[in-house]
Amino acid sequence: MTTLLDGIEQSFVETERLRASVLRHTPAEGGDAAPVVLIHGNVSSSLFWQPLMLALPRPTIAIDLRGFGDSETLPVDATRGMRDFSDDVASVMDALGVSGAHVAGWSMGGGVVMQLLLDRPELVRSLTLQAPLPPQGFGTRLDGSLCTPDAAGTGGGGANADFVARLAAGDTSADEPTSPRSVYRSSYVAPGFADEHEDLWVESMLSTKTGVGNYPGDGVASDSWPGFAAGDHGILNAMSAKHLDLTGIVDVASKPAILWIRGAHDAIVGDESFFDFHTLGKHGVVPGWPGEEAAPPQQMVAQTRAVLEAYAAAGGAYEEVVFENAGHSPHLEDPTRFATLLEAHAAAADPTQVE
Repeated sequence: MTTLLDGIEQSFVETERLRASVLRHTPAEGGDAAPVVLIHGNVSSSLFWQPLMLALPRPTIAIDLRGFGDSETLPVDATRGMRDFSDDVASVMDALGVSGAHVAGWSMGGGVVMQLLLDRPELVRSLTLQAPLPPQGFGTRLDGSLCTPDAAGTGGGGANADFVARLAAGDTSADEPTSPRSVYRSSYVAPGFADEHEDLWVESMLSTKTGVGNYPGDGVASDSWPGFAAGDHGILNAMSAKHLDLTGIVDVASKPAILWIRGAHDAIVGDESFFDFHTLGKHGVVPGWPGEEAAPPQQMVAQTRAVLEAYAAAGGAYEEVVFENAGHSPHLEDPTRFATLLEAHAAAADPTQVE
């Protein structure tokens, strides 16, 4: 199977941090415009961006994060939150001589690009967040406060062991609900969505490197329900509120305009997502739930909106766009509409050309 669609080129970039795989597309016209840099989410890779890359009228660069796709497999220090990833992205952009780019992040990648804005704002001309993780990290109440001091119910201990095993084994079947293909169909896209590239999307998922240092990471015991909390290594722990807080974007001095795109049928990032242990407890899937006051389902969308409202109140600007027929992957489910929105967002942030 060919993993690259016609028009997409792959190269490798050596930086002081890692050897990164990069996909690029330069359209026949518009090649001099500021590029869009695309950062994928968890259990995926840059391959997922290809339809959008081909639809955009300006150069695009999609980077594989460490431990995904064809980039070098390096451990993730969860105590740094998204910084191992965002520092890698910055090093690739520096090596390519790219600055002032239009940066877009999907899901976990949304957290990566928010961290990039915090640490290297000069790299970000505009920001696009697609179904981003909540800026407060996982394991928090609506106001962003931790539900328990150790963020119980988050991190590597919450991963489905059979799904992890099937990722490691390269399972391409749809025989069980925990197979990557079944998870893609049930959670990455809205019910009924199908395209001719499903095998490619599954291949992208299977590029995820598994283990304590990567996906899902480790877990530790907790005295709080459901009995485990975030460890200090690996991807799921890096997204836990024990280690992650991106709400500082409200206070950045230079505030690029933010475009926030989400699908109405997102099964992963939502205000009562079944990827959240508190939601599983509330609905009886995990026994012993201590109740709404102690373990409320995380209001992921509401939390993102609250932070972006504060960002706007502090002098920034954002737009929220909901794809009514999409799930977790609007860029895949409707790449033409996504490209139109992203291009308009980017063009508005580009310097005015003076004749």
